[in-house]
Amino acid sequence: MLSELRISNFALIDHLSLEFFPGFQVLTGETGAGKSLLVDAITLLVGGRAMTDQIRAGAEEAFVEGVFVLPLQSPLRQRLIELDLLAQNEQELILRRTITRSGRNRLYLNGTAISLHQAQELGACLLDIHGQHEHQALLSSTAQRDTVDAFGQLLPLRENMKRAYDEWRRLSQECGDLKQRVAEQHQREELLRYQFQELEQAQLRNGEEEELLQEHRRLQHGERLLTVAARAYETLYGMETSVVSQLGDIHRALNELSRIDSHCASWLELSESALAQLQELARLLGQYQHQLEYDPQRLAALDERLATIQRLKKKYGESLPGLIHRMAHLAQQLEQITHEEERLADLEKAVIQAERRVQTLATQLSSQRRQVAQQLERQVRRELEALKMEGVQFCVHVTPLQEVGPTGQDQIEFFFSANPGEPMQPLRRVASGGELSRLMLAVKTVLAEVDRVPVVIFDEIDVGIGGTVATVMGKRLRALSQYHQVLCLTHLPQIASQATHHFFIEKRLVDGRMQTKVKLLSGEDRKQEIARMFGSQTMTPSLQQTASEMLRDLR
Repeated sequence: MLSELRISNFALIDHLSLEFFPGFQVLTGETGAGKSLLVDAITLLVGGRAMTDQIRAGAEEAFVEGVFVLPLQSPLRQRLIELDLLAQNEQELILRRTITRSGRNRLYLNGTAISLHQAQELGACLLDIHGQHEHQALLSSTAQRDTVDAFGQLLPLRENMKRAYDEWRRLSQECGDLKQRVAEQHQREELLRYQFQELEQAQLRNGEEEELLQEHRRLQHGERLLTVAARAYETLYGMETSVVSQLGDIHRALNELSRIDSHCASWLELSESALAQLQELARLLGQYQHQLEYDPQRLAALDERLATIQRLKKKYGESLPGLIHRMAHLAQQLEQITHEEERLADLEKAVIQAERRVQTLATQLSSQRRQVAQQLERQVRRELEALKMEGVQFCVHVTPLQEVGPTGQDQIEFFFSANPGEPMQPLRRVASGGELSRLMLAVKTVLAEVDRVPVVIFDEIDVGIGGTVATVMGKRLRALSQYHQVLCLTHLPQIASQATHHFFIEKRLVDGRMQTKVKLLSGEDRKQEIARMFGSQTMTPSLQQTASEMLRDLR
C-alpha cells in the first residue's frame, strides 16, 4: 500500500506531507483546488512524464517522494531483494523523483538511482491509475483482451505464447537471412571454386619462387660457370704447378727450416692451415663442377613455371605468400557455403517445429479464452445489475484471426446493449460515459481477486452518474478496497460517504501566494464537506441531516 506521500514545490503545492491508510479513501474539494495534482505527483514517481512548468514559480526544483509498504510474501519484494534494491528485512519501498529547471530528472529507489524504464516497470506492479478518461481504455481491443486473460488467469499461458512466438519469429528471420546469404553465395560459388581449383592445381609453396630463380640463373649461365669453375680447379689443384702443389713445396721447405731453426716452427703451422683450406676449396670446386649441368629442357620448364607464378601474381594482385593465403581463404569460403547449406536445412526444420509449438499454444489459448469469456460475461452482468443497470446485455466475442500473433490468434471484443430489446453492438460504438464508468468498475470488481496490483487510484471516474447509481458505485468501491488500497477523487457525496478515510483539498492564500492544502477530515468537518458536495448554495439543516445519515449508514 501507499503509506506516505511527500511533495515539495510542485505546481500549487509548496510543501505537503500525507499519510494514507489501508482501505477506501476519497479526496474531495472544489474544482481547481488541486485534487488531480496529487495523482500527477504519484504518476511522476512511477515514470510519468515530467515537465519544467510543474515546478512551483520561484523554485529551482521540485520533488515527490512516496513510501510503499510491501507484504512479506510479495513477488515484487522478492524480486527487489534479488536485485539488491531491498534488504531481506525491509518492507518499505521509497520512491523519490526530482525535476529541475534544467530539465534534468533523477529517480531513486531506497536511495539508489534507477532509470525511467525501471520506475515504469515498478509502477506497473504498484499502481493502477484510472483517470477521468481512463475508462476509455476499455474501448480498445488490447484492454479487452487483457481483461479476459487476467480474469481467466491466462497471463502465464499468454507469456509462454509470446516467448514461443518471439522464438519462431527470430528463427524465421534468421532462416530468411541465411537463405538469402546462401543464394548470394551460390551465385559466387562457381567463381570461387574456379579460383580455388586454379590455385590448387598450381601447387604453390612458400619460397618456391626464390629457389626457381636461383636454379634458373645457374642453368642460364651453366656453360660459363663450368668453364670458370674448371679453370679455377685446375689452377688450384689440377695442374702439376697448381697452387696446392706449390704450397706443398713451400710447406716442405718450412718443415726443413723448422728442424734447423725452431723460430720457424710457427710458420709451419700457418702453411699447414693454408694448405688444408686450399685443399678443402679444391674439393668444393670439384663437387660444384659435377653438380653443374646445362639442360635446355629443364631451363624451359623453369621458364614455364616462373611464367605461371607471374601470371597468377598479376591476375590476383598478390605475392606468392598472398596467393597461398588466398587459396586457403577460398577453401574456407567453399567450406562455409557447404556448412551454411547444412545449417539452413537444420534451421528450416527448427522453424517448422517452432511454428507448430506456436499453433499448439494459440489453439490452447483460444480454447481457454472461449471458456473464460462465458464466465466473465456472467459475472460482469451480475455486477452491472448491482450498479442499477438491469436488463443490460454484455457479451465477450472471441473471434479467430487469419494470422497468429504474440498474444495468440484471437480478436476479443466486448459487445454491449444498455437497453432491453436493442441488439448488442461493439462497446466502442454504443456506451455512454456513465455506462463506461460503471462497466469499468464492474470489471475491476470482477478482477479484484486475481489482480495483484496493491494500489488502485480512481481520478473522477464518476463523471456522468449520480443518485442511486453513485451510492451503489461507492459501495462497490468500498468492497473493492478489501483486495486493494483504493484512492478515489470524486465530486459525489454518495461515493465520498462510503470511504473509510476522507481527505479535503483546498486552495488557500498564504503570504500572498496561492497554495494547495490537504486535510484529513473527521467528525463534524467531514459531515460539512459531505453536505457541501450536494451543490446547494446554502447549508440547510436538511442537507446536514442527510450527510449525517449517510455517514451513520457507513458505520
